[in-house]
Amino acid sequence: MSNPFLINTPTCISFSGGRTSAFMLYKVLEAHQMSLPSNCVVCFANTGKEDEATLRFVQDCSEKWNVEIHWLEWRNNKLGYERVTFETASRNGEPFRDMCIKRKALPNGFMRFCTGDLKIAVVHNYIKDQKFGTEDEPCDQMVGIRSDEQRRVAKMRGQTGANHKRPWIGDYLTPLADAGVVSTHVGEFWEKQPFNLQTPMYNGKSFHSNCDLCFHKPVAQIVSLIQEKPERAVWWVEMENYAKDNFAKSVIHFSRDHPTYETMAKYSSQQKDMFDPNEEAIACFCGD
Repeated sequence: MSNPFLINTPTCISFSGGRTSAFMLYKVLEAHQMSLPSNCVVCFANTGKEDEATLRFVQDCSEKWNVEIHWLEWRNNKLGYERVTFETASRNGEPFRDMCIKRKALPNGFMRFCTGDLKIAVVHNYIKDQKFGTEDEPCDQMVGIRSDEQRRVAKMRGQTGANHKRPWIGDYLTPLADAGVVSTHVGEFWEKQPFNLQTPMYNGKSFHSNCDLCFHKPVAQIVSLIQEKPERAVWWVEMENYAKDNFAKSVIHFSRDHPTYETMAKYSSQQKDMFDPNEEAIACFCGD
């Protein structure tokens, strides 16, 4: 079997900011003697709701591995994005807020346009604008999905270049799954590194990954994260309150199955164990 981390065609490495996608980036670097080939670009799309530790981790990977990471954010402009840096990246949900205002809706389980708008489209627009991918030579996308995430693997592998509307984007590549990588491999790797993502792990998974209080997380997990840091709830409460006053009633909540964020914030300060701790998170293609 050939090395799935070797890059032979134009490729964008989608870096979510988590340990798994960072491990994938390292394996690509390792396969190329710790230097990316010229036909490869690494992109991190920031929503403004990532934990500060995630932003620091992305920057650490860039500095310690001597690899350029292209930081991008959604913008309501002609390009659909703006390139930023660790220093200038949004930290108060500005891209997320502005996208919701433009759409006049909050994303939810039935309309998960947050990932599509804030991450996927941003990277795709950047690839086109910078000519990393063209109709004649599409750019493949490498995503950090492990072999123990079979449902995500199957869905992603089904999204070949022929199945989407952006002809400058090629196939989705899942080298971690191809190599049989599971969560324990990722954990063992980071235990040996001189730096790491500074968020706690529970049973091999991080509750703090991606958007800090993502509505795909189980309610008990959201409440726990609010208890840990109450200010996390402020943006989400404010957005649902703004939506209530400005959007149609069908799109004023992040989840129809969860209580409002204001309610969860109140519960977090009053009681514990009110929600099912075994509820599973909904799979999201933001990454790990």
